[in-house]
Order: sequence, then structure tokens, then C-alpha cells
Amino acid sequence: MEILTWSTLSTAEQKTALKRSPLIGDSGLEQSVRAILDAVATRGDTAIAEFNQKFDGFNSAKIGELRMGEAEIAAASARVSPELKAAISKAMANIDVFHSAQQFRPIDMETEAGVRCELRSEPIEKVGLYIPGGSAPLISTVMMLALPAKIAGCEQRVLVSPPPINDAIIYAANACGITEIYQVGGAQAIAALAFGTETIPAVDKIFGPGNRYVTEAKRLVSQDGRCTVCIDMPAGPSEVLVIADSDANCEFIAADLLSQAEHGPDSQVILVTDSQAIADGVNDALTRQLAVLPRCDIAATALLSSRTFVVDDMLQAAQVSNQYGPEHLIIQTRFPREVLKNIRAAGSVFLGAYTPESVGDYASGTNHVLPTYGYSRAVSSLSLADFSRRFTVQELSAKGLIGLGQAVMTLASNELLDAHKNAVAVRLASLEK
Repeated sequence: MEILTWSTLSTAEQKTALKRSPLIGDSGLEQSVRAILDAVATRGDTAIAEFNQKFDGFNSAKIGELRMGEAEIAAASARVSPELKAAISKAMANIDVFHSAQQFRPIDMETEAGVRCELRSEPIEKVGLYIPGGSAPLISTVMMLALPAKIAGCEQRVLVSPPPINDAIIYAANACGITEIYQVGGAQAIAALAFGTETIPAVDKIFGPGNRYVTEAKRLVSQDGRCTVCIDMPAGPSEVLVIADSDANCEFIAADLLSQAEHGPDSQVILVTDSQAIADGVNDALTRQLAVLPRCDIAATALLSSRTFVVDDMLQAAQVSNQYGPEHLIIQTRFPREVLKNIRAAGSVFLGAYTPESVGDYASGTNHVLPTYGYSRAVSSLSLADFSRRFTVQELSAKGLIGLGQAVMTLASNELLDAHKNAVAVRLASLEK
């Protein structure tokens, strides 16, 4: 990776150096995705079948319905090895424990005498779960989405994934209580979940990471007047930033960088270190490890848009990381929790030499659906709360309205909203009779 000394860069050069992969900023992306959305919105299953054939070589009319039947699910599940089933079971257990601990605790209190306020939570009724497939079928994403949706109590849980769907994805979905599985991926799958088709139901909220086309589709449908669908977050091509000091292990760092670079050519990896020796050593390790990776071409392309920054100290390393706002942040230093004190923006943080990002991707228990593109400066990682909607309740007694009414009327009057004022005044007047 290109090595840059942070302190020698101008402010403008620093900003440029922290830009994401140029593939993400493809000017024709919005137009291409919008055309797919329009086709699905107007032609439904017919458009889906055409896109399945065009993008995935999948003839849905010939092979069967878009929705997988019980027999297909059972057959696919039977083909999954016992070893993989055991790994899925272990991951599910940890994810279930961590997310069950996030159960909402309602608030019910009096803010003053006779004024009762509550905060309640209800599960989102219909959710769509997008599972990336293609060259890297993300079995783990099934668990990261389906288990929280189940724990939260979402009534309808619809899963979509590019065809033909990997057997292990189908098995994991079934193990997590998913009964609706549809064979469609890409921007067209997002369109189907947003608008609905003859076969695929429209949902209230769409979850799941994806490539830049999926991410753009999620953005567009969330702003489309033809539907009322929400999205979880901007979760696009994968990225990781590693903060390392002179004690770090170059082989570990290179392995972590490549674990994200292999996701796709539009992924990005960053190393921030206060040691030139580490910067050089990691480049050597990258060369060795990259040569033996099956997905070396993909990772090599991602590395072209990745870089190393040499900083003055760990405080500056944290500042660079905060400015970038990584999806994943690995802190491999002698005292990682000291560095953590200065971290303000990261989707998920991995501390110490023996905490590779891979454990969070699969089985530690935390969720791997995280904000990318720098949105971690304001957007949180996926949690149980995202599968519910919170709402407030208020109830005033006559005494409560008497105590609060004058303040409300004064505020309403000063905002020139006389009807608001009158809604209180008529009630107070009735109490004087």
C-alpha cells in the first residue's frame, strides 16, 4: 500500500487521502440503479425474472417460483455439512445472548404532578433482510439480521439473496426461523422489498449490507414517494482501519487488512501507525499473504485504493481514525484501551492482538451490519433497537393540565399558534365551571 506521512500533508491533501474507493463515486451508478427500481415498480415479477437472468444467469421461470418451497429448503439444509451446522449453531448462540441482553426497558414516570409520560417500544411488523451472495455468500449476515428480528418480535421476516442461494444461507435462515426466502439479489431485490411484486411482499424496513448497487438502491427507495420504506443504514462496501504501534505484529495486521480487501474491488483498508518499520513490514507481509489468497485479484484491486499513514503518536492516530470514520476499527497496540478513550467514530472496535475483525463478522456475538462511507461518525452499528419503533405516551389529569396549561399557552401564543393555545384554554375553562 502507498505510505504517506500524515504531518507532511496539507489539510486538503489529508482529506483527499482519506477518500473512499473511486468505484463508489461512479457517476452513472444512480442512473443505472434508478432504471432497475422503475422496472420493478412497474413490471413486478416479470422485471425480477429478467434481472435474475441478466445479472445472475438464473432462469426463474424455468427453475421455479421466486419463493423457495418447504421441500427446497429441507433439501438445501440436508446438504450442509455437520461441521458447518455446528459452527452456525455456536455463532447463533453468542449472537442470541448478546442481542437478547439489549431488550428494551420501558419508561413510565411523572415529570410533574398529574403529568404522566411513557416511552414504549413495539416491533416493526414487516422487515426485509438482504443477504449478499454472489462470489461471497454471507452466511453470517443471515444470523446478524434474522436473529435480532426474531428476538424483537417482527411478525413478517422476508429474506432475499441472489440466486442460486447458497445451501448454508438457506439452512441458517431456516434455523433462525425464516420461512419466506426469495431468490433475488442486487438493486432489484431492494426494489421488490420496497414496492412489492405479485410474489414478494413490500416491507416496512429493509436491512442488510451489500455492494454499491444495493447501497444506492436502499438510499433511493428510502426517498421514493412511491413507497414508505425505511432502511437500516448506509452499509456498503467493506472497510477497515488498523491502528498499530511498534509492538504490533505485521503478519496479524496484513491478515486483517486482506480479510476486508477480499470482500470486493470497491472495499478499502487503511493502516495508521507511528512506526515506519511497521508500515514497511506490513507491505512485505501483504505481498506474501496476497500471493496465496484464492481471491487475490479482488484484494489486489482493493489495495490500489488503500493506503498507510505514518503519524506522530497514538493520539494523532485516533484523530486520523475519527476523521475517516471506519466501519471496522482494529487497535493493535500495547495499551489498546488507552487509544480507545480517544475514539469517537467507528462502527465496531476490535482491541488487542488476538481480536481479528473476523470474530465480529461471525461469532463473537456483536452485529456485523455497520455503517460505512464515514457514516459511523453519526450512525450506530445495528442492534436490537433497530427492529423496533419507539413511541411516547402522555396522560394528564385535570390537576396536571392546570399545572402545565399556562406554560403551554404562553409558548403557543409566542409561536403565533393560537389553535394550540385554544386547545388548552377550552379545557381549563371547563374546569372552572
